Amino acid sequence: MVAGCAKEPQPRSVSEFLDNPILLEAAMVRCSQDRSGTRYDAECVNARQAVDRVQAKEEAAAKAAFEARSESKRNALRRTQAAAAEARRRAAEAQRQREEAEYLAQFGVSPPDETTTAEPAVEGDLPEAGAPVARDEPVSGGAYEDPSLATDGGNAPVSQLEPESPATDLESIRDELRRRDEEGGD
Repeated sequence: MVAGCAKEPQPRSVSEFLDNPILLEAAMVRCSQDRSGTRYDAECVNARQAVDRVQAKEEAAAKAAFEARSESKRNALRRTQAAAAEARRRAAEAQRQREEAEYLAQFGVSPPDETTTAEPAVEGDLPEAGAPVARDEPVSGGAYEDPSLATDGGNAPVSQLEPESPATDLESIRDELRRRDEEGGD
């Protein structure tokens, strides 16, 4: 009789089910045996809400793990692309250096050493092949036969004569034009 007068136990709350997964599983087994009869039972409703929350937490954890793996893969791809770009840059630089060395080899000049670019060149290190030799005297039998011409160290002759003054130069041009005019007019 005492058992008959006892109050019905309070239904377990959602937080109780979340704290005790064994209790949640037992309630879900009991509620799933008679779904139509326990559809509106407070304890079964709370158990279903607890299951929904557990599933939402698991999905969020799975999504976070997926995002972490995706970010890791994106970072690996970025590193791979950066390494490939660096390799292409180095290959292009090596190709440029080879082409420069081939070009300089035509003139008997060795390419500059990349490690010593900060040091100034001393006179003994300067290339001599291919550079014209400056001559103080005209070369006989060549283009510099005229003693009034000398070189400045380059290939072109340089006149050593004093340039005429602009006024006399202008007069000589006028005389030449008059002479040509008279010859053409006869």
